[in-house]
Amino acid sequence: MDLIQLSILALIQGVTEFLPISSSAHLLLPHHLLGWQDQGLAFDTAVHFGSLVAVLIYFRADILTLTTALMNAAISRQHSADSRFAVNLLIACVPVLAIGFFGRVLIEQELRSLEVIIGATIIFAIVLLAADLTGKRERPADHLDVTGAILIGLSQCVALIPGASRSGVTMTMALMLGFSREGASRISFLISIPVISGACLLKMIDLATSGHAVDWVTIFAGATAAGLSAYFCIRLFLGFIERIGFMPFIVYRLLLGVVLLGFL
Repeated sequence: MDLIQLSILALIQGVTEFLPISSSAHLLLPHHLLGWQDQGLAFDTAVHFGSLVAVLIYFRADILTLTTALMNAAISRQHSADSRFAVNLLIACVPVLAIGFFGRVLIEQELRSLEVIIGATIIFAIVLLAADLTGKRERPADHLDVTGAILIGLSQCVALIPGASRSGVTMTMALMLGFSREGASRISFLISIPVISGACLLKMIDLATSGHAVDWVTIFAGATAAGLSAYFCIRLFLGFIERIGFMPFIVYRLLLGVVLLGFL
């Protein structure tokens, strides 16, 4: 990839990873529509790592609080509200990590077509719209219970389909469960930490066993661009989501799907 392609793809990853519009779909679009070469495993690993660093930095205080609560609960054998929240966030990560590990080869080979992207983009835009219109939007993020964690965790498995959007699907399910827009978004972002960590680990293992040489300049540049754009995206999104709602993202997804139908 040349520098322009690298920069555009890294920015796409950073901006779309945490928005309900599917980063995987957007990373595939330049390949399908512009004829760009596939960005490759090394670049995918780099931009996901950059996104992970961004969310770790933004939620560093939450991570410290939840980690400390978990350690205290393990020592005292008595749970606090924070430790229960942390446990439920971890529960929500289990299904997608398991399905992603065992099904990633099938997903890579069978579900990365433009038709799949279009269908998932439109269908899950409509589902998000229904959830945003009908949800009570009352529960804060830390009211996540075991049942909600399991349902959100199972919903994430659907997001392995390109175009569905991991963040979009988790926010949709959280809205259906009565969480506020900000609460649904915060849950999605916090769950992304172990999920993206697991994805990065798998990609690093695949990269290490692929036998291909690694362009470390590309790795560093891609991770940096994706990380910076992801950090500012999280900051802006959480600052405005209660006021603007999900409608701009729903309309964007529907328009994107319609436009892409023209390329078939």
